[in-house]
Amino acid sequence: MSNDPRPPSASDARAAQLAELDDLNRRALAGGGQARVDKQHEAGKLTARERVELLCDPGSFVEIDRLVQHRCTDFDMDKQKVPGDGVVTGWGKVDGRKVAVFAQDFTVFGGSLSGAYAQKICKLMDFAVKTGIPVVGLNDSGGARIQEGVESLAGYAEIFWRNTQASGVVPQISLIMGPCAGGAVYSPAITDFTVMVEGSSYMFITGPEVIKTVTNEDVTKEGLGGASTHAAKSGVCHLTAPDDPAAIARVRELLGFIPSNNTEDPPRGVTADPLDREVPELEAMVPVEPNKPYDIKKVIRAVVDDGDLLEIHERYAQNIVVGFARIGGRSVGVVANQPAFLAGCLDIKASIKAARFVRFCDCFNLPLVTFVDVPGFLPGHRPRVRRHHHARREAAVRVRRGHRAEDHGHHPQGVRRRIRRHGVEAHPRRLQHRVPHGGDRRDGPGRGGQHRLP
Repeated sequence: MSNDPRPPSASDARAAQLAELDDLNRRALAGGGQARVDKQHEAGKLTARERVELLCDPGSFVEIDRLVQHRCTDFDMDKQKVPGDGVVTGWGKVDGRKVAVFAQDFTVFGGSLSGAYAQKICKLMDFAVKTGIPVVGLNDSGGARIQEGVESLAGYAEIFWRNTQASGVVPQISLIMGPCAGGAVYSPAITDFTVMVEGSSYMFITGPEVIKTVTNEDVTKEGLGGASTHAAKSGVCHLTAPDDPAAIARVRELLGFIPSNNTEDPPRGVTADPLDREVPELEAMVPVEPNKPYDIKKVIRAVVDDGDLLEIHERYAQNIVVGFARIGGRSVGVVANQPAFLAGCLDIKASIKAARFVRFCDCFNLPLVTFVDVPGFLPGHRPRVRRHHHARREAAVRVRRGHRAEDHGHHPQGVRRRIRRHGVEAHPRRLQHRVPHGGDRRDGPGRGGQHRLP
């Protein structure tokens, strides 16, 4: 203790404040501590900040609310405070375009959500809608923070409400990069695209232990909610990747095809593939016999720029193919029947898969290119079909056959020229008109809520 009787000067007080601020910043950057960070790395997973830096262009990420802490005092939680409270929020750039990002930090309370944590995410989502930029969530959370009880659940309600209000206004992409349960999976399930990491990410309402107790059923985490389960069976997962860096690379690729909001056109790509090139090899790709199967993906890749197709829902309802590609450097959505599976017949899963994708393209000004080769609906199934008139030009390519309502279009030979003339020319920019409170996501362009970009 100092014996100096003089009061501290202003410069001393400022130095003490700066030292305290430096300590808070150091603690925020350290997350849950080095031991937990090492455990994260041993599991083959990156930390929240490492993921953000990998997603964003180098040096472009701007963090907000780094020093926010929870307000809970029960269960000695007032003695366990970490600046940032388990989630990193901010914005950065991906290929030069601004993106809002939040990354859940599993090293802090298992990534569980508190009231302050939820407020950080809600603030970022409000900012994204106001400025018209996509929202990317890097999810690695055990769900609600049980010490906060109802306040944590109310935080989830605020996030869900913003998910629905932002639907069709700005793209929302979720990466599942760890074992997510309970409230931590509801929000990703209603975003536009969900990407999962194979072997280390899971999505389920409750874990295998509870399932065993309630139903006496033995099930593994992978079987209950792993990447393969959601990619092939439930359809919740749109894309998968073998590890964290590959998953983030998939998201960067996906962002390159879609606009930042519903008032913008998709970004243009650079290609050396001439728009007017002929594709004579298509004659050999498509068999003359109508009952002989073939792979429609080969046809699509022969038509689009540089053979580049980003397929969505690749392992789900494989009798129809949807994805993003470019023609003449311009992004398009592709919908195609797949004769290699179920002879290309439509069933309820394929119908829903295509409808979800078309709905997204309609909201975000992506022209559609449809490859039609379908004998009809699968016998024995009675899928309900709702048709919407979309306010965009749609290019339909008839490959071999198209019965009933699907019988329209052209032969694929020379399709690139026809698409240039009829299907991919820029249309006037327009706002997506929103349904007032209580809008139904199934109702097409007006789904969600009442927000729209200025």
